[in-house]
Amino acid sequence: MGELPPQVQNLAAQLQQVQQQLQLILTQKAQLESLIKEAKDALEELEKSDSDHAFKAVGNVLVKLKKDEVEKDLKEKIETYEVRKNMLERQENKLRERLADLQAKLKSAINVQAG
Repeated sequence: MGELPPQVQNLAAQLQQVQQQLQLILTQKAQLESLIKEAKDALEELEKSDSDHAFKAVGNVLVKLKKDEVEKDLKEKIETYEVRKNMLERQENKLRERLADLQAKLKSAINVQAG
């Protein structure tokens, strides 16, 4: 078949770049989902506790705080993580659309080249 035309090479390079961006987004989203689960689990355990105080890790030190302060902090973390996750999901959807578009264009360009 020989050398691919620059247009096809360009489409293939764009496709590869979008695939890499999508993989990065999916990795970040998975990390956030893990952080959300961890924070929700901690909040659930904290809500089961009868104590008025809880310990919070600050660097390498555990600090004793009022239970409601720790609960508030966990709820804020969850909210922040979920906002970031939603942002990543929007980016993921846009990248998936772009990926499908590039795949169609590349397939069409290859068919034109072959035919």
